Amino acid sequence: MKRLAAIMAVASIATATACGTTGTTETARTGGGVFTTIDGSKQINASAPINPFNPVGSVFSGYNGMALAWPKNDPTDPNQFYPAIAGSWTTSSDRSQVDIHLRPDAKWSDGVPVTSEDVRVSIGLAYTQGGTAYALDPKAAGAAADIQVVDPTTVRITQGANRSSTFLANLLSTVVVPAHVFGKLLPADFWQLLKTAQHGQGAVAEKAKSAITGLAEKVIAFDPGHDVSAGPFVLERVNPGAALLTRNPYFYDRQKIAPDKVKILNYTGNEQIWNYLIAGRLDNAPFTSVPTAVMNRIREAPGSKVIKGYSPVAVSLAFNQAHKPYDNVHVRRALAYLIDRAQVTRIASPEGGTPAATTSGIHAQAARAWLGSGFDGLEQYRTNPAKADAELKAAGMTKRNGRWAMPDGSPWKVRIHVPASFSDWVAAGKSISSQLADHGVDASVVTAADYTLYLGELAEGKYDLGLWLIGLGPSPYNIFQRLFGQANGWQMFGGRLRHVAPGTEGNWMGGPEKVDAGAAGLVDPGELTGTLNYASHDEQKRIVGILAKVANEQLPVVQLWDYVNTQFVNTSRYTAFPPDDDQSLRLSSGVWMQLGMIKKAEKGRA
Repeated sequence: MKRLAAIMAVASIATATACGTTGTTETARTGGGVFTTIDGSKQINASAPINPFNPVGSVFSGYNGMALAWPKNDPTDPNQFYPAIAGSWTTSSDRSQVDIHLRPDAKWSDGVPVTSEDVRVSIGLAYTQGGTAYALDPKAAGAAADIQVVDPTTVRITQGANRSSTFLANLLSTVVVPAHVFGKLLPADFWQLLKTAQHGQGAVAEKAKSAITGLAEKVIAFDPGHDVSAGPFVLERVNPGAALLTRNPYFYDRQKIAPDKVKILNYTGNEQIWNYLIAGRLDNAPFTSVPTAVMNRIREAPGSKVIKGYSPVAVSLAFNQAHKPYDNVHVRRALAYLIDRAQVTRIASPEGGTPAATTSGIHAQAARAWLGSGFDGLEQYRTNPAKADAELKAAGMTKRNGRWAMPDGSPWKVRIHVPASFSDWVAAGKSISSQLADHGVDASVVTAADYTLYLGELAEGKYDLGLWLIGLGPSPYNIFQRLFGQANGWQMFGGRLRHVAPGTEGNWMGGPEKVDAGAAGLVDPGELTGTLNYASHDEQKRIVGILAKVANEQLPVVQLWDYVNTQFVNTSRYTAFPPDDDQSLRLSSGVWMQLGMIKKAEKGRA
C-alpha cells in the first residue's frame, strides 16, 4: 500500500502544470514518447541532491536509481528477486555466504563499466546509514561481516554469527552508486575503521563506530552536481512541478525500453493524483486511496484501466493494553464481535481492500499459504452482539440505560485515534464508532493533524485505540514484529532481545510478555518472532502457526481489511502493462520496462 493519503491536502492541477518546459505536450525526439507517472514513495524536492541516500533526493527507483536486484511479490518467500545489476547470485547451503555476480555489460551513463568496486563502495556508504545487512554490530542478526571483491564482476559477502533468513533479500536490495562519483565520501582508512568497529573491543571499537556513523550526514547531503546512472534513464532536469529523465544510452537492456523520456509529476495529496488520472495525464500511478465516486470518474478517462494484485499489508484496530479496560481480553473480543468488517471495508476502502476473514496478523493470501487448513480453524469473529454482550459481562462491564459502563460504574468512552490525512482510516473510524454506538458503546473518532504526530503520540502511549498497519510480508519476521516487536515491548539490542515495560521505549501496545498458546503452552511471542529471523522454513511454519493462534485468541489488534494492490494505468500511449496478480506489481514502471514490459501504443499521442 502506498501511503499517499499521508500527505492528503487540497491542491490544484495548476501546481504541477507550473513546471514549464516539462509540459505534457512535449514530444520525444525519436518517437518513443514521454511516459508520465508519479513516485508514490515521495514528493519531488527540486533542491534535493541527485543522491539515493537522501530521503528526498532526485533519484527515482527503477528509472535512474538501481539496486542489485528487484523483489518479487511472493506471499511467503522474501528472497525471490528479479535480476538487475546483479545478473545472478549464489548462496552457500548454510546461508552464511553470498556471491553476487554482476552483469558484464552493465555500464554507467558516462560509459564507465559497473564493477565490484561500485558495489563495495555502495555497501560502505550503506554502513554509514546503518540498518538491514549493514549494521556495525556483528552480533546483530543478518549483519554482513566481510565484503570481498573476488574479481571485477563478483563480490562475496559473508554473514556474521547471528544468521538471518532475510540476509540475501537485504543484500540484493542494496542501492548501487558509482564509485568514481561517490567513493570520495569514504575516508582512505574506512575499511580498517569498519573492521575495528565490527571486531574490535572497548573504546577503540566505539570510536571507530562513531567515526563511521559520523559520516551519515555528509553522505546524505552530498550533491554530485549531475546524474550518473546505471538505470534505463538519467535525470535531465527537475523543478518543483516535475522531474524529467531521458534514456541512458549505456543501459544494459536498452532495447527493452520504449519511452524516450519519463516525466515524474509532483503531487501534494490524493486529490491532485485523482485529477491527473481523471484527465488521463498519467500512464501509471501506484495505489492511492480512492472513493467509489472518484474511481468511477477515473474509469471514464479514455484508455484508463485498473490492475489489481496482492499487497502484503492489512490495517487493524490496535489496543493499548496498558490502559483499562483494554487490558482485559474479553473487552477486546467483545469489540471484535461488534465490528462488521465488511461494512467498514465498503465505506473505507471499497476499491483497495477486502474484509479480513479473521485476525491472524497476516494478510489472508499469505496466511493460507503459511497455515493451510489451520487458517479455517481460527475464530472468525463474525458480527455477533450476543457474544459481545457475554464477553463484556465476563469483563465485569455493566449496561445501564442502554449504555455500557466500566466495572466501577464510570462511563466507558471509546476513543478511536486516526491521522486526519488518511481519508480511508478516518472513514473506517467513523464506521466503527457508529456501529459501536448502535450497541450502546459511547464511541467517537479523534484525529491527529498528521501522520508524524500520530505516530509520535501513539509511541508515547497517549491513545487507547488506534489504527495500525500489520502483516507486512513476505518475511514472517516482518509480519509478526508489527504485533510482537518494538511497539509491544520487545527490543533487539546488540543481537539480544529484551522486553521493556509498557509506556517505555515506544512500547505503546502494552501486551504481556508471555501468553497462553493452548497446546503450545506458555509462550513468549516476541521471542518466537525473533526466532523467525533465522529459523528453517519448517520451523518458521510451526512458529507462524503458534503466533497466528495467539493473535487470533489474544487480539492485540482487530484485523479490519487486507489491502489490494490497485494500480492505475492508461493504455492510450503505452500498452503491455503487467497483468493482474503479476509478481512485479509493487515495483515502479521503470522496473516494468527493465523486465520487457510497456510498449508504445500504435496510435499513441505522445
